[in-house]
Amino acid sequence: MNTQKGATKVLVVDDSATIRRSAEAFLRQGGYEVMLAEDGFAALSKIASQRPDLVFCDVMMPRLDGYQTCTILKQSADFANIPVVMLSSKDGVFDKARGKIAGAASYLTKPFGKQDLLDAAAIWTKSVPEQ
Repeated sequence: MNTQKGATKVLVVDDSATIRRSAEAFLRQGGYEVMLAEDGFAALSKIASQRPDLVFCDVMMPRLDGYQTCTILKQSADFANIPVVMLSSKDGVFDKARGKIAGAASYLTKPFGKQDLLDAAAIWTKSVPEQ
């Protein structure tokens, strides 16, 4: 884990190990401290214990999907201000609207590149990523 003092903490939630590893590598290169979770339940536990500055959350996950995870997070007075960026291969208007209804700040369509992820992280954490 990145132990930079004062580094912006980002949680990546995805049931795909490949997506988690890719996002982790991209974000660490941008100077972010990265935490990983494989589903919504693990994400909620990490949010409570680690309090990330931003959450990237996959939409389609077993047990607790991204929309449900986002909704639960946004209903908590302690964590409602943490921005959530939904990750999905679905980019339809309905899918994006459902993310907004759940409380998501934004929606990033898979496959995403390094710069897409860093740009989204910079927007929602008000930080400037390293190039």
